[in-house]
Amino acid sequence: MFSLKDMPPSASTLFSAYASFSASMMLVRSMANELVPHQFRSYLFSAFRYLFTPLSSTLTLVIDERCGMARNQVYDAAEVYLGTKISPSTERLLVGKTQRQKNLSVSIMKGEETLDRFENIQLRWRFVCIEPKHPHSNEQRCFELIFNKKFKDKVIDSYLPHVLLRAKAIKEEGKVVKLYNRECPFGDEDGGGRGMWGSINLEHPSTFDTLAMDPDLKKAIIDDLERFLRRKEFYKRVGKAWKRGYLLYGPPGTGKSSLIAAMANYLKFDIYDLELTSIYSDSDLRGVLLSTTNRSILVIEDIDCSVEMQDRQNQDALHEPSRTKLTLSGLLNFIDGLWSSCGDERIIVFTTNHKDRLDPALLRPGRMDMHINMSYCTSRGFKLLASNYLGTGAHDRDCHHLYAEIEGLIDSTQVTPAEVAEELMKSDDANAAFQELVNFLKRKKDETEEIKDGVGTNKSEEDHEAKRLKTNGNVNRFLGSKIRGRGGRFVRAGRGRGLFSYH
Repeated sequence: MFSLKDMPPSASTLFSAYASFSASMMLVRSMANELVPHQFRSYLFSAFRYLFTPLSSTLTLVIDERCGMARNQVYDAAEVYLGTKISPSTERLLVGKTQRQKNLSVSIMKGEETLDRFENIQLRWRFVCIEPKHPHSNEQRCFELIFNKKFKDKVIDSYLPHVLLRAKAIKEEGKVVKLYNRECPFGDEDGGGRGMWGSINLEHPSTFDTLAMDPDLKKAIIDDLERFLRRKEFYKRVGKAWKRGYLLYGPPGTGKSSLIAAMANYLKFDIYDLELTSIYSDSDLRGVLLSTTNRSILVIEDIDCSVEMQDRQNQDALHEPSRTKLTLSGLLNFIDGLWSSCGDERIIVFTTNHKDRLDPALLRPGRMDMHINMSYCTSRGFKLLASNYLGTGAHDRDCHHLYAEIEGLIDSTQVTPAEVAEELMKSDDANAAFQELVNFLKRKKDETEEIKDGVGTNKSEEDHEAKRLKTNGNVNRFLGSKIRGRGGRFVRAGRGRGLFSYH
């Protein structure tokens, strides 16, 4: 039988030392379990594992779908960005398109990976979905971004901002401009109205190239819009809200609505059409306006038709009592008060046919920054209309014998671009269309002259009656009439009626 005596002296000594060491370690372990706390032992074991385990060279960033209660902007940007970075090795893709999207949307399925490269850094994206543990819970979705950890600072400081900017540009390229209205029966699937607005696609084809307005004025508007867009830091530095107000004024048919559509198409801004008659109080106004989004145009048309928005300094005007509690001060507070800072990159456009009826408080800079006079059609405007409606060459005055006559009639007659366009649409033949326009302009000019003559005759009759009444001692009856304060004119009445009637 084998015994320690049969072993060589050196082997016997080694074995005895090993047995003694094992017994000592068992004793130390037993004492450690009793004397050293469990948390401290775990920390020591983790430290030993960290020291003697080879380090991984990769780092993984987890980008969850939600950031607290709100959506994670980095997740949304990654979803858009990765649609343009599909790898050849990707086996499954998710393809879709809504009615309001211009192009197909492509995204990776869960579990799929795609590769990207940024400044010689190799990056790997993985889409992860975790099934819910409870029946009524939603699955958790996230993107994992994997790369060499030595590039951590560059990925966080440069690559992820690049993804955000690129995603924003992709959205703008494929964006469909929408028209919002509170009375619109269609829902807002994109959330741009936040539950208070319905929307449809803005199909208005108007652009600055098709607007029949003075080229210098058109250029001034474009320059002002572009200057506004690039001045985010400027507005912050000077302490102003990043917004811009425009007043479009002029007679009906001069292209105010077309200019608004052209601005929206040029900027890719959605339009919120607000009817003040549907607002019942100042608080209602604040709630409605706060539901609009950034990068949008808020349109308030015919603002002079609201009694509260009229000139408060005109004490002679007779106003009907308002049926709402909306006040001018409430509107001013939102446009240029504390509430104006609730949103960025917003444009407010007011329209009116009668600028002189507006309260001066509305007209000052900071509320209506740029006043744009949408005047009657000019010869330069006609040139563009002729090119748009009748094709190339129709706008060349040397190519048609009626061109000079039309220019002269337009410059001497108050005719709107809408009226000129209607005449040009009556025929595809330039000769026939120009002749119809000449006939229309002549009739228009004759009607204008007849009206002027009629006004002169009526003015003479009024002066004659004023003298007669003054002679009879009834001057107060003439000058003190409330009807006079309404801006009407006096004409001679027929038999059986009063001395004057209001027309």
